[in-house]
Amino acid sequence: MQQRIGPQGRPHSLPDGGEFILRGGYVMTMSDALGDMPGADVHVRGGAIAAVGAGLAARAGGVPVVDAADMIVMPGFVDTHWHLWNCSLRALVRGDDPERGYFPVTLGVGPRFAPEDSYCSVRLGLAEGLQSGITTVQNWSHNTRSPAHADAEIAAMRAMGVRGRYAYGWGQDLPLERPMDLRDLARVQAQLAAEDGLLSAGAALRTPIANPRGIVPIDVARQEFEGVRALGLPITMHARPGIVSVLDQHGLLGPDLQLVHPQGVSPAERRRLAECGTSFSCSPTIEVLYAQAARGEIQFHELEEAGVAQSLSVDSSSASANADFFTCMRTLLWSHKQRFGAKVPLSARRLLRLATLDGARDLGLDGLVGSLDPGKRADIILVRMEDLNMAPVTDPAFSLVYSAQPANVDTVIVDGRILLRGGEFTACDPGEIMREARVSIERLAAQAA
Repeated sequence: MQQRIGPQGRPHSLPDGGEFILRGGYVMTMSDALGDMPGADVHVRGGAIAAVGAGLAARAGGVPVVDAADMIVMPGFVDTHWHLWNCSLRALVRGDDPERGYFPVTLGVGPRFAPEDSYCSVRLGLAEGLQSGITTVQNWSHNTRSPAHADAEIAAMRAMGVRGRYAYGWGQDLPLERPMDLRDLARVQAQLAAEDGLLSAGAALRTPIANPRGIVPIDVARQEFEGVRALGLPITMHARPGIVSVLDQHGLLGPDLQLVHPQGVSPAERRRLAECGTSFSCSPTIEVLYAQAARGEIQFHELEEAGVAQSLSVDSSSASANADFFTCMRTLLWSHKQRFGAKVPLSARRLLRLATLDGARDLGLDGLVGSLDPGKRADIILVRMEDLNMAPVTDPAFSLVYSAQPANVDTVIVDGRILLRGGEFTACDPGEIMREARVSIERLAAQAA
């Protein structure tokens, strides 16, 4: 067992990867070369996918077998934009209430976060994410208050055993004219590069256009872009209408940039995004709940037509009140159907690809995960088809998008380690995670009051 240590010295054990065969499931590889394989096996060895096909278990005597009959076997979901630091704040956030909405609460309580609060919140979010089948996440940390806060969030990601990127950001109350801590970003980059490869570093930058706290001066934004690019790290930024033109005017677009929330993007801007290789992460649950009235409809189809790469994300489970990745797919489907009806089809399989392989590509990880190709790392989920809300299943892709819920996720595997089996965690105590999050939020709420 690998030992991980949390901020207060608590040990956390991750199971060893080992070797095993997932036997007899409906295997959805999400690979163009392999396609779907009903009644097939997946051989996992050394944390990687050794083989996919029929009859592997029968030919591999002595290898432990995991029964996957009546289950969909598929790549884990890839979330490309999630503010894990504020997951516990869903106890305080109250929709669009002028005093207790998302922005008043996060801007008011965020400056009170100690590193231990960040640790507890990130673990809470990742535990829920694993139950929803999320195996890879971009932790979009826009409350990186100090090096200790960064270390706490990374420690929580390690403790939960997920794959992902820590997108180093800024403190909620950082003055708009002050750049983020680029020196500590370099420290985190070096630290993660020396580890086991599950986690990597990136940068989350403030938007140099109207946002809840004002406008970041373009000179500060350019300084941050230049500093991050000197480190060779990927960049992610929230979009607002007009941001593409502003970034383009200052030569800041590029293939290392991911924008978030595809709304209010003009046809000319869409063409420039495609030319520059800049991608977009779509957070449909939040965009429908909060942003559509102010920033326009979700432009997934328009960006798709323009050739802009896209992915899928939760955004904030404190604002949406949960981290259900199946609902993320369904909400994008509902938004699309509301806009186009049957004139522009959006298939279940396209949505699943968006949630897996396209997400991996957006994070530069498609050589490792996103499909069940032999040689890739074994990030796999098993979803029960015989649960009442799923059965009877004749088209697994359709059932996953239209019917599935986190409660149907039976098994979650990251890098060959089984982190969830039979719906139960193998490497963490969810009761402990919830208790610690409650203690944290009660303390923060008392301070804020």
